[in-house]
Amino acid sequence: MPEPYAGISVGTTPFEIVYSENKMRLLHYLPTVKKQHPVPVFIVYAFVNRYYIMDLQPDKSVVRKLLDEGFDTYIVDWGYPSGDDRHLTLNDYVNGYLNSAIDRIMELSGIDKVTLIGVCHGGVLSLIYSVLHPEKVKNLVVLNTPVNFDTDKSLLNIWSKSMDVDRLVDYYGIVPGELMNIGYFFVDPLRNIIDLYSGVYDRVDCEPDDIKCRRQDGESVRTFLRMMKWGSDNPGQAGEAYRQFIKDCYQKNLLIKNEMEIDGQMINLKDITMPLLNIMAKYDNFIPNESSIPLNDAVSSADKTMAIFPTGHIGIFVGYESQKDVCPMITEWLKPRSF
Repeated sequence: MPEPYAGISVGTTPFEIVYSENKMRLLHYLPTVKKQHPVPVFIVYAFVNRYYIMDLQPDKSVVRKLLDEGFDTYIVDWGYPSGDDRHLTLNDYVNGYLNSAIDRIMELSGIDKVTLIGVCHGGVLSLIYSVLHPEKVKNLVVLNTPVNFDTDKSLLNIWSKSMDVDRLVDYYGIVPGELMNIGYFFVDPLRNIIDLYSGVYDRVDCEPDDIKCRRQDGESVRTFLRMMKWGSDNPGQAGEAYRQFIKDCYQKNLLIKNEMEIDGQMINLKDITMPLLNIMAKYDNFIPNESSIPLNDAVSSADKTMAIFPTGHIGIFVGYESQKDVCPMITEWLKPRSF
């Protein structure tokens, strides 16, 4: 972690570590209300960046919104892969770590199914898991999750298609997080800067004697520093899993074609039949809506909902729109489906 942000607190909602395997940890958040919905919620975050963007601070926390509405909430922390993890595959993550974590959740809750909330590329893992283990998934919620990678609406897609991923992985083994961070920043540098600094600029006009404004100004700066900390906290990527993801998804577009293979099993999205909530950000500069919208037609779920919110890739988790509309939609959608 870069030293300037070492004292900046993030992810402060109390939790217990209820399972760990290699670098992965399963976090179980402590309830904030007595009445709980029976079906537990398991948030599957992406490999890139860190899970605590879902719990950045008390007033910008998807986790707290879930807890306050009575959902028994877990999240996966993938940790920081090291050299001995370079050979981990997508199968290791899906049929290994995720499956073990879900078994532990079911053991603790006494419930034989969970609600999966998959975030970004963690949503892809959740889709794959739901195909392979449908008997363990009650509901499936995905946020900013790509399924059709054959689009030129994002530089990320364009770059990934032309990437020599074999050379990259063979050289590094563990793809450096710093390298990934630079690439993500330059996908849309102007918008990334605007999104990052806008909350600070809102408060630069405080009068010296306006105590309330200055207090809010201080909180804006702290929020900015938390975002800077999260944006600088980039784990490396296990080489073989990264190679497979880039080749199968971005370069061959196998997921939407139902031709992706995990441990000898074909991933057919038509095998997804559980209730589905597909959420995306209208101004997402990493995962264009054109990549996420096809999911609803690709699955067999009779109960499926799609929603697009006027925010960006990160704003959907921590922005005003998230707290006002996105989180309430998720919790209200889940309530009648969580028994």
